[in-house]
Amino acid sequence: MSQETQPEAPVTGGAGRMARRLDDVDRRILDALVRDGRASIRTLAEQLHISRTNAYARVERLIRDGVITGFRARVAPEPAGLGTSAYVSLTIEQNTWREVSARLARIRYVEHAALLGGDHDVLALVRAPDNAALRDLVLNQVQSIPGVLSTRTWLVFEEFDGVDTPWA
Repeated sequence: MSQETQPEAPVTGGAGRMARRLDDVDRRILDALVRDGRASIRTLAEQLHISRTNAYARVERLIRDGVITGFRARVAPEPAGLGTSAYVSLTIEQNTWREVSARLARIRYVEHAALLGGDHDVLALVRAPDNAALRDLVLNQVQSIPGVLSTRTWLVFEEFDGVDTPWA
């Protein structure tokens, strides 16, 4: 039986919801949309050699199942006025993740934050206009969050995205 005709076996997805296993066509759709989120259903169907109806149904299912969570523009930080990027690690008091993450989410220039296992508890990606704004963010805003015990900052000199997506 080919992957396209195999029955979809449900698996436990994020947040405890049931999700279907992704087959090769689903992965190719994700790969194409990661590369160009503005691709039309017609373009997807032509690129993947599937019908428009199949492409539409699969994209709708991927959205409904929470695999695709949205479509957005990717912005280059420097041309957009955010010339300083850094990773900021936080050590926090035990059981304060919810409160700390809620506060971090409201701080301007925090692009992403993740709860970690290891030497540090939280890692945040920060994109600020300059070093002064980064300094203010770390020393005045992040370190004043209740539950934050310490921070450590690494400046980003250069960055790149991987050539291949994990969906291909």
